[in-house]
Amino acid sequence: MKKSELKKILKPIVKECIQEALLEEGLLSNVISEVVKGLGTTRQPIVEQRQNDDEMRKLQLQEKQNRSQRINETKQKMLDAINKDAYQGVDIFEGTTPMSKGGSLGDGNSPQGPLSGMSSNDPGVDITKFMGNANLWKAIAKG
Repeated sequence: MKKSELKKILKPIVKECIQEALLEEGLLSNVISEVVKGLGTTRQPIVEQRQNDDEMRKLQLQEKQNRSQRINETKQKMLDAINKDAYQGVDIFEGTTPMSKGGSLGDGNSPQGPLSGMSSNDPGVDITKFMGNANLWKAIAKG
């Protein structure tokens, strides 16, 4: 048998064996994972640093106070700008309270709840005295 004939016979067999070893037995995935591990060793690990919880709370509280202070300063500047020349210094909204619920355009006849016309600051009816007189309730129950 000549060398070229042997090569023609063995080449497809060897090719099939290599493909089988690489794909079916997982050799290719093992090689790839080893290469990736080798490349990953040069990277620095990610380290997360956390501040103390008390420090975080103090910073958040301080930030909230600063924000509210800036808002109040802005409101005061706006009020000062409005009140300087308008209405000769008279506060036309003195003694008024904001609306509990505002409408929107196109509402038309929207359904309303049973307490929709009541203010949220309304104390309502005092019912503490109703349970105070037990004899009255017994008499009502007997008829």
